[in-house]
Amino acid sequence: MNAPLPLKITREVATKAYDEVARVSNEVAGRLAARLAGETRGEVLFSGADRGRYATDASIYQIMPVGVFVPRDAADVKTALDICRDLAVPIVPRGGGTSQCGQTVGAGLVIDHAKHVRSIVHIDAAARTAEVEPGLVLDHLNTALKPHGLWYPVDVSTSAQATLGGMAGNNSCGSRSIAYGNMVHNVIGATAWTSSGDLLELGRYDAASAPARALGDYVKALADQLRPEIEAHWPKVLRRVAGYNLDIFNNQSEKPYTHDGSVNLAHLLVGSEGTLGLTRSLKLRLRELPRAKVLGVVNFPTFYKAMESAQHIVKLGDGTLTAVELVDRTMIELSLQNPAFAPTVKTALIGQPDAILLVEFSGNSKAELIPKIRQLVELMGDLGLPGSVVEMIDDAPQKNLWEVRKAGLNIMMSLKG
Repeated sequence: MNAPLPLKITREVATKAYDEVARVSNEVAGRLAARLAGETRGEVLFSGADRGRYATDASIYQIMPVGVFVPRDAADVKTALDICRDLAVPIVPRGGGTSQCGQTVGAGLVIDHAKHVRSIVHIDAAARTAEVEPGLVLDHLNTALKPHGLWYPVDVSTSAQATLGGMAGNNSCGSRSIAYGNMVHNVIGATAWTSSGDLLELGRYDAASAPARALGDYVKALADQLRPEIEAHWPKVLRRVAGYNLDIFNNQSEKPYTHDGSVNLAHLLVGSEGTLGLTRSLKLRLRELPRAKVLGVVNFPTFYKAMESAQHIVKLGDGTLTAVELVDRTMIELSLQNPAFAPTVKTALIGQPDAILLVEFSGNSKAELIPKIRQLVELMGDLGLPGSVVEMIDDAPQKNLWEVRKAGLNIMMSLKG
């Protein structure tokens, strides 16, 4: 085996490679902008100010893109894909930019779906499904579903900004994933363009078209080859959002991918962060809106105790437990410093807890749920924390507290330094 290169040489090589990429990018940027302007109806944004605005998201990361394209429709997205392939320019699909881990920043062409590519293609209330474009914001979908008594239950805290395409790319979870699962459990189909420009319809593996089936066969062979490694090292957890779902053929998570044990090729896209395909539409599984909810807010003297207690709390479910959500001391203190949130937060506190857990039960009536709160109170007493639960039976205080939790990103951004 050759000895590793000295650090200085490695840095020189990396710097030279970066400079070459930057030079090539500068050379093609003009052609890229000209072709996008001439062949599409979308907005072509290549000024320094526009690129700077899209160089970051809700994360701490910053990477200047070669340019930004805001398509008018799906046809514009396909044309942009073809142009980028011709010019060898990477693509960075973008939704609401709410990611805190930098998934929507990159040195390629940012394609912003959120402004125009955001239609609800179809709602089938009887089948409890909806087909949507990737730029649709979650709250906008749920507003349209409410008259049908339905909702999409991947309830992320940034629901007023987060797009369904971005949520699928990240395999988002949300507060109520204990009951309803992550994005991967609630996406039942997808249409997406591959890098070659082919449009694939991804759904059940056993009913796939020939091109999709060929893709599935390839991934299955890869997963079968790596099966011992996957079984040995894949995390066996309820919420896994680590990336590619190679285990769809041999599930390693606590929650199955599908309710009937089938394999769904759309699940390969979920969590891939735009690296495997460019989504045209998603088919989503909807749920019935809960008729009643009750909330128990458990106050803990230490953060560790809150974490340790969660494993016991989740056993209270019987199908009614829908959320166990943490609010730590940092968030509590920042909320108390904000006059808009302080009165609501105080209603949830007993003394000065180091952390609280929001434990929600949902069902057909409050009468059937109130005993679950009593069980929670008894459980905390058994765990050495009597008198630690604030019971919220009425809807208004529950709603107010969840709104504070959903404002968590904004509240955290107020942290000095």
